[in-house]
Amino acid sequence: MLKGKTALITGASKGIGRAIAIKFAENKAYVGVNYNKDEVGAKETLKTIKEKDADGIILKGDVSKIKDVEKIVKTFTHKTKNIDILVNNAGIYERGKFEKISLENWNKVLSVNLTGGFNLCKYALPFMKPGSKIIFISSQLALKGSTHGAHYAASKAGILGLVRSLALELSSKKINVNAVAPGTIDTNIIASYTEEERQKRIKEIPLKRLGTPEEVANVCLFFASDLSSYITGETINVNGGLYIQ
Repeated sequence: MLKGKTALITGASKGIGRAIAIKFAENKAYVGVNYNKDEVGAKETLKTIKEKDADGIILKGDVSKIKDVEKIVKTFTHKTKNIDILVNNAGIYERGKFEKISLENWNKVLSVNLTGGFNLCKYALPFMKPGSKIIFISSQLALKGSTHGAHYAASKAGILGLVRSLALELSSKKINVNAVAPGTIDTNIIASYTEEERQKRIKEIPLKRLGTPEEVANVCLFFASDLSSYITGETINVNGGLYIQ
């Protein structure tokens, strides 16, 4: 589905980002694997990509830092000349009641989760031609709010406003912009859950199970492919029915 396409994916060393990278590789895209700290994970992602008879490149950098983003895009496009698909997945998750969230915590979360996507789009757009796709990873908490992470929920809600605005603005360039809002996905984010906490969460989900990173990646593949050519400015929830709009 993506043969001959180039895809730059941020935060691709583990979890949902890795699943997206591998899914795109399975569909024959050339994949840029961005990471910030987990070099071992990024190398493992690239190793799996090559095992899928595809190719890619590792791109180190913090998406919240302009100089890093400039280098990420420059290095990727030096190899590819263009960017067909940009997936803004990099993010950090912090728990905490609002009264305990410091301004430093607030700025840290928003700088990666929201400003990071802004940074990538600014530098990537000159290398994107008509038919290119931009995909953001948001969250169910952007829609329903959070009792333990107002800064995280706000950052993910901001993404949805950015997606809608970019979709309108970039429509003249024939570039589609969409978002995926995962629910509770079985990744390292919930690795600290006790078995009791996991079962409690599962009981809250209508489909009675956690989601997998691969299920999020499947929706990203849809948005990245020509199957979604007439869809822009939309958000698809992948949450097992936990939050239905």
